[in-house]
Amino acid sequence: MKWEVKLRNRLAQNSDVNFRSIVANNETLVIVYIAGLVDDVYVQEQIIPSLFHETTFNTLQAYRFEQLEEAIEAIFYGHTLVITQRNELAYPFPGKGLEKRSIEEPSSENTVRGPRDGFVESITTNLSLIRRRYPDTSLQVRTSKIGARTRTQVALVYIDGIVNPETLEEVKERVDSIQIDEVLDSGTIEQWIEDSWYSPFPQVQYTEQPVRAVSALSEGRIAIVVDGSPIVLLVPVTFAMLFQAMDDYSERWMVGTAIRFIRMIAAVIALVLPSLYIALLSYHPGMVPTQLTLSIAATRAEVPFPTIMEALLMETTLEMLREAGLRLPRFIGQTIGIVGGLVIGQAAVEAGIVSPIMVIVVALTAICSFLIPAYNGAIAIRLLRFPLMILVGVLGLLGLILGVLIIVAHLVSLKSFGINYFSPFAPYHGKDWKDTVIRAPLPLLETRPSVLQPLKKKRLWRDKRKKGW
Repeated sequence: MKWEVKLRNRLAQNSDVNFRSIVANNETLVIVYIAGLVDDVYVQEQIIPSLFHETTFNTLQAYRFEQLEEAIEAIFYGHTLVITQRNELAYPFPGKGLEKRSIEEPSSENTVRGPRDGFVESITTNLSLIRRRYPDTSLQVRTSKIGARTRTQVALVYIDGIVNPETLEEVKERVDSIQIDEVLDSGTIEQWIEDSWYSPFPQVQYTEQPVRAVSALSEGRIAIVVDGSPIVLLVPVTFAMLFQAMDDYSERWMVGTAIRFIRMIAAVIALVLPSLYIALLSYHPGMVPTQLTLSIAATRAEVPFPTIMEALLMETTLEMLREAGLRLPRFIGQTIGIVGGLVIGQAAVEAGIVSPIMVIVVALTAICSFLIPAYNGAIAIRLLRFPLMILVGVLGLLGLILGVLIIVAHLVSLKSFGINYFSPFAPYHGKDWKDTVIRAPLPLLETRPSVLQPLKKKRLWRDKRKKGW
């Protein structure tokens, strides 16, 4: 059999590739599959008995392979290949046996109220989770294979009739233009397709929640699902998305609005509080109330470092503890992050290296950074805190004002797939404010975000308002 010889030559170095020969209906057949991707029991009890039925190959005629490369690719994707001696054709049987993680609650996106299921590493499972929540023919899936060697399946998911065609075409072009050997995670796709590589702010959002992906799709965004990754990418992105969570829509509008206000205030505190502390104590002590100035001066009497060095030392130590907590096992990591921070902070105060007020400032800054729902957005703010502190250490309060203006100017100029990143703040879109800083009552959210330029702007149909609305 020519196919068998060619396959054995190509796959000779792979000890996990199994070749089994059987005789069925007076014909010699060769079964080829990879152990682990295909269960041996499944081959023995399901595939082999089916080969003794003459109708089996008639059913599989539409799926036969006539090219060797196609057959090899099918084997590595977990199919069982059956080669016939008579016509030298290969027929694929779906594989069974690859272990998959069960659907469970996402670890990075905890919800108080709402669905608890999360994406897994299987692209077919993830697409089914999306389709279950949006059972409509307008939900379109376009699948391609990215990576010259890994041939990773990447699916673009969008709602036809809502998504802007120009945005969709831009996303398709960027994904198809990826030239790389391997795609092992959705993060690889994110770094290839983002607009600005040099911006600390994420231009691609990601989620582990199917409900959030469907919500983004219904607004006119596009989801990018990568096989082997439980993280689904969402594009385009605006700055306001960093402060939104699905809990906002599960609770009443007043609660959702209050929580968003708290998050945005926390983001400002996390960015500017250490720099403001340095500016006031080093350059503008007259702006601090006299009693507070005397209290701070008394606690800093034994500290040998200037305020800027004190702040950089504590902030760097905190970031090290946070990173150590992420890399250690979950329960040990939590202990290191909390206990380590308390012990080191207290020891540093007693040793006279830092002042107690600095420990309070750093702790409050860390707490505020945890309030930002988007992890990649929180990292951006944490990174910007350091150059802002250095700028303040050189120029004082003027440096803080200059640094904030530079950040805002950068946000205004940034784009995500042609969409203004800082919208609806700049450029101004009044209607979109109902779902940014505030979360208006759901009956008032009649239109989709105008910055996305969806084909169908209205998403709510109802008669005249009833009395009491």
